[in-house]
Amino acid sequence: MGQKVDKDRYSEVEFIRFGERLAEQLGTLREVLARPGFGAGPVTIGAELEMFLITPDGRPLPRNQEVQAVAADDRLTLELGRFNLEANLTPLPIAGRPFTAMMREMREIMAVVDTAAETQGGQVVMIGILPSLSEFDFTHEALSCEGRYRALARGMRRLRTEPFRVRIEGVELLELEVKGVILESANTSWQVHLRTPPADFARVYNAAQLAIGPVLAVSGNSPAFLGRQLWEETRIALFEEAADDRDVERLDRRVRRVAFGSCWARSVEELFETCVRDYEPVLPMSSAPEEVPEGGVPKLAELRLHQGTVWQWNRPVYDPVGGGHLRVEMRALPAGPSAADMAANSAFLLGLTAALALHPVEEFPFAGAYRNFYRGAIHGLDAPLSWPGLREEVPAWRLALDLLPVAEAGLERMGVEPGEIRWALDIVRERVTRRRTGAIWQRKALAGMGGDQAARARLVSRYRELSRTGEPVHTWPF
Repeated sequence: MGQKVDKDRYSEVEFIRFGERLAEQLGTLREVLARPGFGAGPVTIGAELEMFLITPDGRPLPRNQEVQAVAADDRLTLELGRFNLEANLTPLPIAGRPFTAMMREMREIMAVVDTAAETQGGQVVMIGILPSLSEFDFTHEALSCEGRYRALARGMRRLRTEPFRVRIEGVELLELEVKGVILESANTSWQVHLRTPPADFARVYNAAQLAIGPVLAVSGNSPAFLGRQLWEETRIALFEEAADDRDVERLDRRVRRVAFGSCWARSVEELFETCVRDYEPVLPMSSAPEEVPEGGVPKLAELRLHQGTVWQWNRPVYDPVGGGHLRVEMRALPAGPSAADMAANSAFLLGLTAALALHPVEEFPFAGAYRNFYRGAIHGLDAPLSWPGLREEVPAWRLALDLLPVAEAGLERMGVEPGEIRWALDIVRERVTRRRTGAIWQRKALAGMGGDQAARARLVSRYRELSRTGEPVHTWPF
């Protein structure tokens, strides 16, 4: 989705041509992946951090283009909503002290954005869903002034002519409908990338699918939306419903465009083929035909663009940079509460994925991984989860504590320094032991402030103040 889109209106002929290019590029991708040595190299990680711009009193500030221009930092890109920005962190080897480096760069970027936002009368905050959002923040004018987002909105309306209907049952019930995709802007995520050789991709991807359930359960930071108390990670339900491009006649014909999946992956090729087969294009921007020299790496621009408009919670990524490689993009974690929390969540997820990839997780029923993911999002620490080797379901908090040594072994195997491992996983351990996720902190803090719109704005200001200290959420006072 970071590719430059040159216009926002496309003809049916362009959609047809784009589909033909996708089919061609799938064949090219299979050839590239079959090359000996393609994608080989050290294990590296990267990340994307989505942020909210806010006013000093905690309300959303729709000035992302102006803030980006003042910041003049190549790591920053516009997001869907005018009150959102995204930062692309520098990829780095996972061996050594990657999570400390990740946390340091997050804090540096936040300082850059804060300084730029001050010129526009604003600030920045890392949080899954901004509590102070109201229905009036989701107008057509809230869409970023960027061609690809206007084109995305038109492409989604081409597939779904009726309004997008959102219904989330949690502690309370939320029902609403909007005409476009602007509700997607209510969600901000912390997306972690893991470079993976083609031969290992399916088993690493499947391991990430199993790992994300308990990790998400202890990382919740989005307990409410529009004043309703919903899931521990309401962001999961909201994104799935707000970007559901199926019209009424097709609700039972395929899965949502934002989805967990329906089975274990058998190969990386299959994942890309499923994406092309099951999801219609929404951004049919075709590039000039590629002339790739013998042994060169093709850009596959259309395939990458299409892949960027299908938002699986774990997604395969092909990147031609640096001789070409593959990544597993882990998209389910929320932004915030602090840089330390996000670094710790990354360590838990990556370590657990690395450890699980050594075993045939496919022997565990996929339905169990599926249930774990959504139960973790709904119930958080108290979610009943199943796990390989366990006869009964156990609460997520207990399973997470049992899995921390497994994650530790996975991180050791990837060359992370022992002190780094202890620091990162101890944050998760303390959060679970003290029962103090970002979602729990938000609910308890708001209970002491009242539940109206003014109280939610005050909550945002207090949250930002504590987040900027750099301390993890389990240490925050209520």
